[in-house]
Amino acid sequence: MAQIDLSAAPFNLDDEAMAWVHATRDNLSPRDKLAQLFVLLMRGPPEDVLDQLRSFKPGGITRIFTPDLGAEITLAQGYDDVGPVPMLVSADLEGSRMSLPFGTTVPNPLGLAAVDDVEATTAISTIMAREARAVGLNWSFTPVIDINAAFKSAIVGTRSYGSDVDRIERQALAQIAAFQANGVAATVKHWPGEGYDDRDQHLVTTINPLSLDEWESGFGRLYRAAINAGVMSVMSAHIAFPAYILSQNPDAGAEAYRPASLSKLLNIDLLREKFGFNGLIVSDATPMAGLGDFGPRDETLPEVIISGCDVILFSDDPNADLMRLVKAVADGRLSQERVDEAVTRVLALKAALGLHRSHAAPTPEAARVLVGTEESRRIATEVTARVPTLVKDLPGLLPLQPGRHKRVLVFSGGIVLPFSPEPLPFSVPLRLEEEGFVVTQFTPGMSVSPKDFDLVLYLFGEETLLTRSRIFIDWMKLTGGLFDAMARYWHDIPTLMISFGYPYYLYDAPRVPTYINAYGTSEPVQAAVVDALMGRTPFVGVSPVDAFCGSEQAKY
Repeated sequence: MAQIDLSAAPFNLDDEAMAWVHATRDNLSPRDKLAQLFVLLMRGPPEDVLDQLRSFKPGGITRIFTPDLGAEITLAQGYDDVGPVPMLVSADLEGSRMSLPFGTTVPNPLGLAAVDDVEATTAISTIMAREARAVGLNWSFTPVIDINAAFKSAIVGTRSYGSDVDRIERQALAQIAAFQANGVAATVKHWPGEGYDDRDQHLVTTINPLSLDEWESGFGRLYRAAINAGVMSVMSAHIAFPAYILSQNPDAGAEAYRPASLSKLLNIDLLREKFGFNGLIVSDATPMAGLGDFGPRDETLPEVIISGCDVILFSDDPNADLMRLVKAVADGRLSQERVDEAVTRVLALKAALGLHRSHAAPTPEAARVLVGTEESRRIATEVTARVPTLVKDLPGLLPLQPGRHKRVLVFSGGIVLPFSPEPLPFSVPLRLEEEGFVVTQFTPGMSVSPKDFDLVLYLFGEETLLTRSRIFIDWMKLTGGLFDAMARYWHDIPTLMISFGYPYYLYDAPRVPTYINAYGTSEPVQAAVVDALMGRTPFVGVSPVDAFCGSEQAKY
């Protein structure tokens, strides 16, 4: 087995911890070693989840949390008893609608980037980490250090810190430091870098199209900075990087488009050897089409480990996938040495988090002291108030006043969420009614006359969406009819468009005169926007992306 210096960054283990890693690894059965390489996605009630975990004994889980804090604590109390080794418990701590449902709602990365205050990001990230630890979570698949370059990219969107490398670096490093100082291992993703392909790796293997020099000045710089800062893990994604592959093999052909999750050249040669990353490499979710697109699962699933990832993320059929690894070991494709190397890093991450020592399980009493506290909500509210960004207000429409804009017509498709079958309603209309406005929701076929309304308000609520190839203004869907889809009211009625998510709607409505980006759909963000609309708070957010989509047309 290749020697791994567990005393070096990012694990920084002492002699006791290193001895535990080696002894634990050597005492695991061959089957349990392979099971340590899986992180399974878990939903459902605690006892059902614990039964599944006792059966499989994975190295870790990703929990889809429910709003029931008591049930989540019950589940966390059982984690240490389900297998031979304490488990890694992970989540995507990305804020906004990805905030813990029983915890403090905080801005998403693009919202934090609009504030662009390292102290604010540190405070928010500290809240996230402390609440996570209180319910047994010890690993987050964040921060996202993708570069929001292709504005049509629906999958990068609000998950990144924008398009400016300087801003991404300082924001990401602040989150890494805050997470890891509070016992949550951070992960930078999506290696080797997303944001220049406007497709979604949930649906297809995407491509990083940059030259080596271009890549080095952006993604290379960001990954080196994160590694130097001691980030504990990197997520290797279903993204191809043909420039690097072709630099090593000019005749690579189709291999130039092999996803990083299956690439020895990207994981071992570039990330491990050239960048010196000594931590844990986790694949992106293996049921995604970006992996399945490349080959049959009997081949690709073992190749995830063979090619340098230490952890297989998610499985639709864990037992079948485990057998795929067993067969790969038996036929020599996957060496026992490589298995032991991967298990060593999994155990090293656990030891670096202190899981090798006896530790108290979470309790409801302890969690309630830390989760969703008044002080945390106060901090989050203060930061959220700085998020809304006034992109343009050509006619000087704002602030709104019931005396001038009393009758409001609202166009909206609601808040669209990945796991919700129907859009959720905005609270903005109700909040405006409480301010003294009379709000009418547009319905297909209704007559719209300047005599009847003083303000037209468009509300969009689409944050980054999984398996959504494009986010755009679907005028036909929004209005329900061909002729209504073609109607534009802003020359006759004062008009305001607000995006609570995707920041690029000016591409589809370049002439809208007043436009706001708020980046997230949460209730605190909606409240902050209404406060700013009424002039109680200023718009201080600074756009972390080019909201004009590179178009001069959108500025007028």
